Amino acid sequence: PSPGEAQVRVLAAPVCLPDVQARYGQTPIAPKVPFVPGYAIVGTVEAVGDGVGSTSPGERVAALTVLGGYSEYAYLSAKDLIPMPGALDPAEAVTLILNYIVAYQTLHRSARVEPGDRVLIIGASGGVGTALLDLGWKAGLRMYGIASKAKHQVLTRYGATPIDYHTQDFVEVMRGAEPGGLDAVLDGMVWGYLDRGFSLLRRGGTWVQYGNPLSLSGLLRLLGRLVWLHLRPDGRSFKLYGTTTSKFGRQKYLDDCATLFEMLGEGEIEPLIAARFPLLEAARANELLESGQVTGNIVLLAPEFLEEDGPTAFAGPTELE
Repeated sequence: PSPGEAQVRVLAAPVCLPDVQARYGQTPIAPKVPFVPGYAIVGTVEAVGDGVGSTSPGERVAALTVLGGYSEYAYLSAKDLIPMPGALDPAEAVTLILNYIVAYQTLHRSARVEPGDRVLIIGASGGVGTALLDLGWKAGLRMYGIASKAKHQVLTRYGATPIDYHTQDFVEVMRGAEPGGLDAVLDGMVWGYLDRGFSLLRRGGTWVQYGNPLSLSGLLRLLGRLVWLHLRPDGRSFKLYGTTTSKFGRQKYLDDCATLFEMLGEGEIEPLIAARFPLLEAARANELLESGQVTGNIVLLAPEFLEEDGPTAFAGPTELE
């Protein structure tokens, strides 16, 4: 490692939607090819460069890498490392660094939910969606979730009322279920819901958009919508959230990660992991995520954290119970 860097042996990396979108160039600023995907890691520090005093070899750390996580080793600035308890399962812990932190901050920092609040989750069956369900159940929210019918049993497990986007009009369903309006909407789909759904918010309610706008023109369009909605004096708010552009800052990110690590260690949250693959089978893991069959998270692991008989078989949405 260079001065200020740490060499980290990667133990786990999540396979998430931003990885797939980066591969297709579906981001406002696409990475230059060739590149290594991988938005987050959990690993062990093996060596440090000159001037590094914040970590030392043998310590377990995490990092939001954005790119480069599908690797055996990562060379990272020591200031970007997130300290974490060594006793946690790397497969579960790595889901906190992106999916759970998005869920936690959108719920508690952007929407500022309170027990009993009525919340709609758009895209409720993916990695962030199931994290929102897990944390929302813990927070005592009254939840509704949009997902395909095959995945509804997962939503009901967390106490959420499922809505099938194939056969149901979510606006009609929500007007009937919550005529007084919603306190918050958490939207990871970006397009297709905001225009019709914003009116579902009660006065004082918040719509939080955390999905990728897919292109620079999409980002500009979303920013324009932000300005327009803020000009409307109707008491409803529209907020954008991104892990790398979060207005909450690095210290709050670290504080929230520490909270999530503690919750995981105490068994208060339980990340839903659909499949575990060896790092060398990242392509097959991406194919599975792109299939649309996944409920929860997919994780890549170093060999010592895999079962002796190979990667965990994929549990389809009808097998999770």
